[in-house]
Amino acid sequence: MFSKEQRNGIFLLILLIIGLQCLYFFMDSSSSDVTVNTDELHIYQKEIDSLKQIAIEKTSPKIYPFNPNYITDYKGYTLGMSNEEINRLLTFRNQGEWINSVKQFQAVTKVSDSLLNQISPYFKFPEWVNNPKSNTIYKYQNTPKTFAQKQDLNTATAKQLQKINGIGAYYSERIIKLRSKFIGGFIADEQLQDVIGLTPEVMARITNEFTVKTPRQIQKINLNTATVDELVTIQHIDYELAYNIIEQRQLREGFKSLGELTKVKDFPVNKIEIIKLYLSLD
Repeated sequence: MFSKEQRNGIFLLILLIIGLQCLYFFMDSSSSDVTVNTDELHIYQKEIDSLKQIAIEKTSPKIYPFNPNYITDYKGYTLGMSNEEINRLLTFRNQGEWINSVKQFQAVTKVSDSLLNQISPYFKFPEWVNNPKSNTIYKYQNTPKTFAQKQDLNTATAKQLQKINGIGAYYSERIIKLRSKFIGGFIADEQLQDVIGLTPEVMARITNEFTVKTPRQIQKINLNTATVDELVTIQHIDYELAYNIIEQRQLREGFKSLGELTKVKDFPVNKIEIIKLYLSLD
């Protein structure tokens, strides 16, 4: 049973609901058409597009002039070269040969015309290649030495290293300091990449005079059976990357080559040559 006040409240609420519904039904819901100035809209759109383009250009990596003879795996990757194209160049260079023209670069690497047109304007060859004084075909003065002619990088002193153009007291100390972190020294020449500040050109000069003749002995880890705890013992691999490697391994049902590691999420592509020193596929 409701009291008189309660009944009056209920009737008032019903009347209020009915009134609001009628108001909503009879209210003119039509809105006036919005006019748009298409000319001004196009101007604003052009300004937005230009600002976007400027932002893209600022964030995109810049390419500086470089000698194509010193392209590394990482450099080639950033330029857009495939693994096969990079390997052709490195194989050619390992034979003691040198690239002396844009045409020769394409003949050796077999890069596409479109990629060649993008990167060739940045090629910087030595002065004697660009302006030869005669028809004589010159070779680089620092003709690659044989393995027997080179000195052992694991026993080289600071003074010996400083004979290399571009290596002073600072960098020779850093090389020896890095070498001393490992009991037994370096495994291979690629570990020079961990010396911060060394350019590919300077590293090429070092490896023309020095090489690892007495490598530190290690037990390589099978990439297709390695556990997380085993992977994190390798330089430049932390737990997050180790989990990503194992996840990618499961998706691929095993890695077919060590180069496939570059497809792993957050993989440090510029350190792959060092990481590969510790891995095997069997």
